[in-house]
Amino acid sequence: MQSLRTQWFSNIKNDVLSGIVVALALIPEAIAFSIIAGVDPKMGLYAAFCIAVITAFAGGRPGMISAATGAMALVIAGLVKAHGVEYLLVATILCGIFQIIAGFLQLGNLMRFVSRSVVTGFVNALAILIFLAQLPELTNVTWHVYAMTIAGLGIIYLFPYIPKVGKMIPSPLLCILILTGIYMYFGMDIRTVGDMGTLPTSLPTFLLPNVPFNLDTLLIILPYSLSLAIVGLLESMMTATIVDDITDTPSDKNRECKGQGIANIVTGFFGGMAGCAMIGQSIINMKSGGRTRLSSFIAGTVLLLLVVFLQDWVSQIPMAALVAVMIMVSIGTFSWDSIKNLKSYPLSTNIVMLATVVVVVFTHNLAYGVFVGVLLASLFYANKVAHYLQIQTEQPSKEQRIYTVYGQVFFASSTKFISSFDLKEVVQKVTIDLTHAHFWDITAVAALDKVVIKFRKEGAQVEVLGLNKASSTIVDHFGVYDKPKAKQTLNNH
Repeated sequence: MQSLRTQWFSNIKNDVLSGIVVALALIPEAIAFSIIAGVDPKMGLYAAFCIAVITAFAGGRPGMISAATGAMALVIAGLVKAHGVEYLLVATILCGIFQIIAGFLQLGNLMRFVSRSVVTGFVNALAILIFLAQLPELTNVTWHVYAMTIAGLGIIYLFPYIPKVGKMIPSPLLCILILTGIYMYFGMDIRTVGDMGTLPTSLPTFLLPNVPFNLDTLLIILPYSLSLAIVGLLESMMTATIVDDITDTPSDKNRECKGQGIANIVTGFFGGMAGCAMIGQSIINMKSGGRTRLSSFIAGTVLLLLVVFLQDWVSQIPMAALVAVMIMVSIGTFSWDSIKNLKSYPLSTNIVMLATVVVVVFTHNLAYGVFVGVLLASLFYANKVAHYLQIQTEQPSKEQRIYTVYGQVFFASSTKFISSFDLKEVVQKVTIDLTHAHFWDITAVAALDKVVIKFRKEGAQVEVLGLNKASSTIVDHFGVYDKPKAKQTLNNH
């Protein structure tokens, strides 16, 4: 009961109000993403409802908002264009199955390999994309749109500072209500939510996709479903990490994988497109005071009620009001400290962050950006660790040479390891002390083999000592220098 209260009913007022704000902000986003995917707007709206509500119960990150997203829409577009909407529904269901499997395989734990610089780059890129997505609404328009947008930003940023009443209602919600009232009163000639697309007039219903259930269908949807599952989980895990930081609370990444999978399966059966976590709407929720699962549930439920039963009112919301809200999200999402820290942070950290930003912004594919960021971070880390390898040498007598190895021996440091030995020196005995070293992979073992065998070919007696248990295990398993084949090779020479 305590857990239920904490995750659902510990912040009721703020969660309800923030959920309403998110619902209003979800409507044009869902319609826009439907257009990108090449499907009817109701598919995006149904997806927003189903995914938001189901992840409220099944997800692993309370307060995070999931719905139809642009990243998923880009993958969906190719499938819809080539094979039609019915195949999209089956692909969405299979995507959900893959995500549930990922949760049981605990692939959510892989987030620990994503460095802080990659997360920062991801956040900054999304902030830029969110801002750029608002520009079409501010291009070739009348002055009324600019006036409304500026007024909206003024309400969002100034209202919280009004004594006593500033915290009674989220300023983004007040912005939408006031600007909608102004639009309705003056009858301005500006774009509204109704201009984005036709809103649905009925609740979603259960249906089976009208496709043949055979191997050919599986082969068609398999690559798309895998792409959707990967992109969806990447964006969801990254968003969960960001919300974790904002709220200073942990989340269950593996449960989130399963929750996203369940949501996509249900969505596919109710005529919706695949979706995942949304960083923009999640930030809106956080900044409007939403913290628990109730806010996600309210967002999805209110969205459906608005578009089905109050569509005449919702269609009159001016896009300028929502643009102001999304500009606020963009400004709040961007990590401004990352610019200030460019001078103080290591060059490698800055390169990883900037590379992630550039790839995401230019490809509009979050998976590519995260992949490039993680790859660069891994390469920089491997290069840094490789430089910590040190080998000291001493010669107690003319007949003996002792090499003491300090550090990590693996693929990136194996060349330095080999070059640190004088393999042509003529001595009777060579001692390689590995007490302060660790061998990580077969490349390191091969390097040790090469050194030992080279010395023995020169007639030296080689003693390897000090291997720790883990290093000894991998050397015994993959090494050859003390095995019969290696000894036969030396005898032949």
